Amino acid sequence: MIIAAAGVLLLLFYHLYGKVTIDDARLHAATVQGGVPNRPLFDDLHLDEKQCHTIFPGLTKDIDDMVALGPFRIAPKPADADSGPLQVRLQNGRMYIVHHEGKGTLDRGFLDARMAALHQLHRAILTAPKTDPPLPDAVFAINVLDGPANDTMSYSRPAYAASTPGNPLVTRAFLMPHFSFWGWPALSFVGSFAQATAAVESLERQLPFHRKDPRPVWRGTKRYNSAQHPQMRTNLLKVAGKASWADVEELAWADKGGGDKGNSKTTTPVSTNALRIEDFCRYKYTLHTEGITYSGRLQFLQLCESVLLTPPMAWLQHTTHLVRPLFSSDLLHDKTGAPSWVASDGVQSAWPVHYTAAEANVVFVAPDWSDLQATVAWLERHPDVAQGIAQRQRALFVGGGYFSPAAEACYWRALIRGWSRVAKSDGPAWLGEPRGLPWEQFAMGYESGFSSVS
Repeated sequence: MIIAAAGVLLLLFYHLYGKVTIDDARLHAATVQGGVPNRPLFDDLHLDEKQCHTIFPGLTKDIDDMVALGPFRIAPKPADADSGPLQVRLQNGRMYIVHHEGKGTLDRGFLDARMAALHQLHRAILTAPKTDPPLPDAVFAINVLDGPANDTMSYSRPAYAASTPGNPLVTRAFLMPHFSFWGWPALSFVGSFAQATAAVESLERQLPFHRKDPRPVWRGTKRYNSAQHPQMRTNLLKVAGKASWADVEELAWADKGGGDKGNSKTTTPVSTNALRIEDFCRYKYTLHTEGITYSGRLQFLQLCESVLLTPPMAWLQHTTHLVRPLFSSDLLHDKTGAPSWVASDGVQSAWPVHYTAAEANVVFVAPDWSDLQATVAWLERHPDVAQGIAQRQRALFVGGGYFSPAAEACYWRALIRGWSRVAKSDGPAWLGEPRGLPWEQFAMGYESGFSSVS
């Protein structure tokens, strides 16, 4: 019955949008059933706009929201500027680096992120299908720092303003896919997203949900906390750090060179108690903590058929709008019958919908983690609910392909088109400005010279 209903929906898509392939039909049927990913389709980098919208409905919602805010102007950077977002020109299908921070300005992690973002963007341009209109010429401002910036492409954006003063809300940051979708070589226990996906898939085939470790699991660094939740990690360690019902530890670091604090500039810090990313999926419950801004762990945890437990997310990434939260306060009540906690105005504005246990794919717990143990106990008493939440998470992001190379390419091309509609880089300020350094030259490590004038 479910597969038949999916087929009817696809026939409707056919009449409204044109061609829908047999692969599409199999994909949607599998997704509704929580099936395995359609590998050939999800590895196809050449999907056209109609196919992208049909196969990954809702993927580009955040781009549409940013475009709706209206036009803005991109100003050229002074020739001697050594800070600010990366500026990239797309002209006639070719990429040029207009402005970039010097290598001495960014640490290795941000340099890796910058190269990953440029490779991701370039791959999406190269694989654009000929059946679509050509990608428009534009100048992009790309911010690879953890903190977002207005009028840029950034990795995250606050879902709501912090209650503390001096934290202005960034409202127009176009969200781009995280650099880890290309690779994360700095963290040996993470590696590339493709490696993690394959490792998790192998584990999930062998380990059903009911056989997983029932303890909630977390590894992380205590000192990274956001303005919205300034004590999040400290409180988690207080609540669960030494508890027998949890596997929660602060990361311990050591140097390959023999140090014990992982802070030597001449050695590589390694963790002595880290888990490989796929090993988090051995647990029924994974814990997500945001950092000073977003946390790059989120999409890796969403690969698991496990229940993701987190305080209400204060930072949005490019697929965060797809989560459907079940609030623990809707499950747990005190002796008077009142909810276990009450969401702040910011949380209520960012997450106005409280999904039911039959709809949710994530669980929001109290911001101070005070009801974490009670929430896990409730889920253990209702194993069908817990398994359903876990299955819906993996069925959407993996079974539905939202973390696939195809979805990433679709998103980047939609981002290019959406950005170009509102980001204006014409006018007198740009007259005589260099076209920029050819991307191919920049990719080989040459950061200056051979620039042509448009």
